[in-house]
Amino acid sequence: MKRIAITLVLTLCVVYAADYAMVKYGLPKGRPAFGTVKVERYFSVMKKDGKPDFYFQPPENQTCVRSLFPHFGYEPCWYLERHKEQKTDV
Repeated sequence: MKRIAITLVLTLCVVYAADYAMVKYGLPKGRPAFGTVKVERYFSVMKKDGKPDFYFQPPENQTCVRSLFPHFGYEPCWYLERHKEQKTDV
């Protein structure tokens, strides 16, 4: 059991390091490391009567990184593509 856990952690570390190197050094050549996704944000504010009130922001392009994991403060493009609507509860 201990050997399986160590192998799993080491494999995850290697995958993360390879993912980081691909983004940092632009591997494979010709593949863009960053992209953009149009994201729609809105705020949900609870009124005193318990009903929500929604405030929508205009859609904006958000920079994302083309990788499995987040790097350099950007979320992966595959994640943003699936979460284009971002709700903030206030």
